[in-house]
Amino acid sequence: MITTAETYHVPVLLRESIDGLNILPSGIYVDATFGGGGHSREILKHLGPNGRLYSFDQDADAEKNIVDDDRFTFVRSNFRYIKNWMRYYEVDHIDGLLADLGVSSHHFDDETRGFSFRFDAPLDMRMNKRAGTTAADVLNDYSEEQLADVFYLYGELKQARRIAKSIAKARANKRISTTGDLLMALGIEATAEDNSQLSITNSQLKKDMARLFQALRIEVNHEMQALKEMLYGAQQLLKPGGRLSVITYHSLEDRIVKNMMRAGNAEGKVEQDFFGRSKAPLRTVNNKIIEPSAEEVQRNPRSRSAKLRIAEKTQE
Repeated sequence: MITTAETYHVPVLLRESIDGLNILPSGIYVDATFGGGGHSREILKHLGPNGRLYSFDQDADAEKNIVDDDRFTFVRSNFRYIKNWMRYYEVDHIDGLLADLGVSSHHFDDETRGFSFRFDAPLDMRMNKRAGTTAADVLNDYSEEQLADVFYLYGELKQARRIAKSIAKARANKRISTTGDLLMALGIEATAEDNSQLSITNSQLKKDMARLFQALRIEVNHEMQALKEMLYGAQQLLKPGGRLSVITYHSLEDRIVKNMMRAGNAEGKVEQDFFGRSKAPLRTVNNKIIEPSAEEVQRNPRSRSAKLRIAEKTQE
């Protein structure tokens, strides 16, 4: 599969998320989710000769899209380690951070990565292919109870226990290694199409499979914990007046981002000083969530569920 920066991932809410950063020409910025580099390239357009941009991505495929610019530094790492890497680069504070939490189009379209149930392919789902547990490992090695918890917490599937039971029963006879194996374990019939693509005709089944694959992907990549660590690191690194611009795609990550921006913690517990004033380190800039226009959704259907939240660091 030939991948270019343009096809790797179409940037979502590009203008709105960049505007939300309120970029200073000489500022220091972080793109926590480099991917195809669309947001990074746009940030660089707004920076002057003394500005700096650090972009994170743990996926080796993303390195093919690296920007040739003296003001740009690519960090091959999970964004959860943002504080450590900024310390390594001797950066004490940043003026803004952008994160597009959506899975790149490239991951869904590359059948070898196992992110989509459209392909009868190995169940991998690792963002970092160099290490870690695969989705197949989760399906075969987790206890039935652990699987049910993953499906319920990260996929919000009401039938989580029934799904886990079916998987446990099937894997006792044969390891579940591919999408086809998983569908068979769940008793789901899929029509085989060209290029090993699978088609599920029932619309509700499609939605349930999307939730199931989401749950596995989140578990494999420890996405919720990584997001919390990145946001805690970002709010500590931001200068007073610095901006945080984050695009979310599902309720689990959106809830964490909303809580961090309003209360300074993932639980959403607002602390107050002696006079009853909020001690939150951030204040929301857009009280109303920014969503893609109808035109953008038409151009890029994967942007349909995107939500943009923007916050500013309060005075320390």
